[in-house]
Amino acid sequence: MEVTDIGNKEEGKIWHRKPTPGKSVLVTVVRTAQQAKTVRFLHVAFDTTGDSFLAGDHHGNIYVFDISRNRFRLVQKTGQACTSLAFSLRRTTEFLVALADYTIKCFDKDTKQLVSWMRGHEGAVSSISVHSSGRYAITTSSDTAQLWDLDTFQRKRKLNIRQSVGIQRVFFLPLSNTILSCFSDDSIFAWESDTLFCKYQLPVPDCGPRIFYKAFAVTRDGKSLAAGGRSNLLHLWCLDTKQLLRVIQMPTQVRTVRQLEFLPDSFDGGASQTLGVLSQDGVMRFIHIHTCKLLFHVGSHDESITTVAVSPNGRHIVAIMDNGSVNIYSVQSLTQELNKPPPSQVAVVSGGEADQDFSNLKVKVRSEAVQRPTKSSGRRTQVKTLRPPAGTTAEDKENELPAGLNKKRLVALLKAFGEYPAKYRMFVWRSLLCLPENHAAYSSLTDKGLHSAFLTLHEKYPIKSHKLLRGLQRVLSALAHWAAIFGEVEYLPLVAFPFVKLFQNNPMLCFEVVATVIVNWCQHWFEYFPNPPLNILNMAENVLAHHDKELLQHLVDCGVTSQLFVWPLLETFFSEVLTRDEWLKLFDNIFSNHPSFLLMACVAYIICCREPLLLCSQKQDFEYFFHHRNNLDVGAMVKEAYRLMSSTPADIHPRAMLSDFTPLTKGQYPVFNHYPEFIVEYQSREKEKIRLQEMEYLRERQEVSAMRADFLRRQAEEEAFYAQQELLQKAEEQRRNILSQEEEKLTQQRAKLAAMKRELKVKELELLDTTRRRFLKHQQDLRASQIQRLDQEISRKMTLYDQETAAAVQDLEVRQMEMEVQRKQLEQRLLKEQEHAGREDEEQVERRTRPAEREGESYTELLRNAEEDMQSREESLGGARQLGLESDWREVGERLQQADSGQDRTREGLTETDTVGDVAGRKWDEVMTLRALLQDHHQPCPSAFTDGERQTRIRSPCLSRDPLHRHGAATPVRTNSFTTARPAGSQVLCLNSSSPSESTSTNFSLDRGRAQLDSSERELLKEIRELRQKLAARAKEGSSASSQSVHTLSSISQ
Repeated sequence: MEVTDIGNKEEGKIWHRKPTPGKSVLVTVVRTAQQAKTVRFLHVAFDTTGDSFLAGDHHGNIYVFDISRNRFRLVQKTGQACTSLAFSLRRTTEFLVALADYTIKCFDKDTKQLVSWMRGHEGAVSSISVHSSGRYAITTSSDTAQLWDLDTFQRKRKLNIRQSVGIQRVFFLPLSNTILSCFSDDSIFAWESDTLFCKYQLPVPDCGPRIFYKAFAVTRDGKSLAAGGRSNLLHLWCLDTKQLLRVIQMPTQVRTVRQLEFLPDSFDGGASQTLGVLSQDGVMRFIHIHTCKLLFHVGSHDESITTVAVSPNGRHIVAIMDNGSVNIYSVQSLTQELNKPPPSQVAVVSGGEADQDFSNLKVKVRSEAVQRPTKSSGRRTQVKTLRPPAGTTAEDKENELPAGLNKKRLVALLKAFGEYPAKYRMFVWRSLLCLPENHAAYSSLTDKGLHSAFLTLHEKYPIKSHKLLRGLQRVLSALAHWAAIFGEVEYLPLVAFPFVKLFQNNPMLCFEVVATVIVNWCQHWFEYFPNPPLNILNMAENVLAHHDKELLQHLVDCGVTSQLFVWPLLETFFSEVLTRDEWLKLFDNIFSNHPSFLLMACVAYIICCREPLLLCSQKQDFEYFFHHRNNLDVGAMVKEAYRLMSSTPADIHPRAMLSDFTPLTKGQYPVFNHYPEFIVEYQSREKEKIRLQEMEYLRERQEVSAMRADFLRRQAEEEAFYAQQELLQKAEEQRRNILSQEEEKLTQQRAKLAAMKRELKVKELELLDTTRRRFLKHQQDLRASQIQRLDQEISRKMTLYDQETAAAVQDLEVRQMEMEVQRKQLEQRLLKEQEHAGREDEEQVERRTRPAEREGESYTELLRNAEEDMQSREESLGGARQLGLESDWREVGERLQQADSGQDRTREGLTETDTVGDVAGRKWDEVMTLRALLQDHHQPCPSAFTDGERQTRIRSPCLSRDPLHRHGAATPVRTNSFTTARPAGSQVLCLNSSSPSESTSTNFSLDRGRAQLDSSERELLKEIRELRQKLAARAKEGSSASSQSVHTLSSISQ
């Protein structure tokens, strides 16, 4: 079973999981407020479709639950509890709500707006019935019924009844203009709704037990009426024939019928055959009205039901449970057992003999397969037949109580639990006190109105609740009309107030309870009237003296009598010293025992409070103690009372002087005259005399007051006249003064107005001049701003032009840098190619001069110094070519001079190798020839350019880096072979050359001082050639020396 807590939500889903097919309870809806407190739902009502229903809770919130759409929505917050709900049949979005303040309000569930507010009831509205046309509605309370026009929301008629006969229910019959009114005396009348003419009255059965109708139900076709009340019998009427069809006897578990509802069927044509009966045990049993079979039931003793609403389409049943939740039942799941084959055994639920007069009408309800929707086990309930015992004794008859209760069992239950269940306490008390419920006798007492002794009750006992005050006045007045002494007893309100508070919704029962208590538990109280009952107080004092002499002696020593420590408890019935729950527990035991138990309870209270009473010594302390609540265990006090009841000797036991319990007589209340009538009559006469004197005094006082008021009125009128004349004169003088002052003010204002006009004219002229100047200034500012914009435009264009020029210059510089980088890359590539060619030449030379390497070892040692000088010169020449500075050439010259001096020193040592040099020269010529061929194959760079081409082209560094120019040629043949190996007239573009577009200022040339470098180089080559000739002449040793010299020259050329 799914439980949905709507809490403070204003809308949402009714269930979050789709209900399982075959499950009787679709969902349980609860509402939990703050601090986990459950807010009880009070009433429900379906609309005409049967798919949605209204539900009102204790806080005044009205919800709409749409079962077909699985949604709920909060439609109204009334702020107070509702007493009845109903949908409007004409305007489906409107609904009627009866509230606790006796008013009826109409709301719109879609707009949540108040449509109308209807007042007129003086009591709580118990039911709302809407006509099938939706135009009229009848609202019923306990004292009246009112007919409303729902188009104008005005009251058309009001049903007034005698106060002695209460209204049970008034409602419209379906599909007709007939109104049924049901009264507390079991009379049922049918009225025409338009004319309110009485059409007929249903006959009340003369024989058989009285039912006391409380619940009614009508089929949809309006032809059958079911009625039930405080009995297990149901009356089924045929409204067409106005006859009682049958009397249905429910099971013995049913003692009171709370509600009746017909369960509609889609195929019955409105003549419903299934009737739901909600009894006092919270179980609603559905029976077939013709076969009288118990079909199924909902609810249980643990989960009892308080009220039920059945949808018009017969698909769902909504029940408000005893815990305040709402259960939604599926009728299809509840009736699925009806379609199964019937079992073989049939058990009779109810037993006992039927009345002979109703033998032809009374039918017992039989149970077949009874299904419990709240249990999931699926087991069937076995119902046993209850049969009365064969014989009863006198003691059993004495213990038997009305409504089937047994006093002996109740007392055993009371001793076991200490109190009766709160839910059934009032029912048990009614049974224990055997209340006769004399409606006619009570009505005769209340018809006399309020007693004169209690007209000013609110002055002596100010009670906040007006309802409670009126109930107390009503009960006390009935008691005073019953017996004259009760109009003179001052403490009677104290005795009756606790019972009025408990039975405030049923004044007749309250009256009978108080009367029963006075007759039985207040025996001999009024014999010493108007003094306290000294005989009763002496009984309590004797019991206290027997059981606690020390405490009684202490009370006597302190000057405290029984009128101070017993009478306050008796005259208030412990209501001042006990809480509500403690008081109820105590009176559970008082009503279940002999009337003397009340005195024993007083003595037990005193004995249980023994310790604090022994500490008291002042009379005021004792008075305060017995008029205020004290810390006391009521259970211990009750046990002590039972001990006193059993251990007190018979000679002093109050039971010997008090009569046994005697209930009130039925039909008429007994005569109560246990009081001194002459005293009461004397006091009554004296009070009546005093009352008449007071009335005469008040009348005279009123006349005097009227005369004085008239005199004062005339005096005031005269004084007012003269005062008015004086005021008129003063007003005339004041008016004249005001006129003169106003004229003077008017003259001054005119002068001020003329001055203001002049000032305004001057200000206008100044304003015009200021406006003209401002316009001229505006024109000047406008022209200045135009000129400024032109200047800004010119400066912007100049800035843009400068930016474009700078960008072009930067682009040129970038292009120049790119060309420079390309030139350097080309130079590096040419150098790499030249080095590659030189390596190949060296490899060839090495292959060819390897035999001569051995011969040139000695020659290498001689030429090592010359090689070092040549390397220094070569480095000087390379640095001069890269930097292109004239100062570097000076350094080169110095290095060349140093090299010349070194060569002069070595010439002397190389004269001996001239012969070897000749051999090496010949081989050198062969190597250079081969090298020239290789250079022609690899297209070497041109050797030089003319001086006229230096500005546009730069001599290739490959010529200066050639080994022939560095070291010189030994013979002219090698030089010529090298130069002739180049292609004649070939012009190779060197990286030092500049493009024609470049300016002369940005040209970077390495040919500065090229003429001087060439001349010095030629001289150096010449000297080297001469030296080699000398060495060739001296080199005579063989080919080893010449090969070595060739290898050395090749290394120099690298």
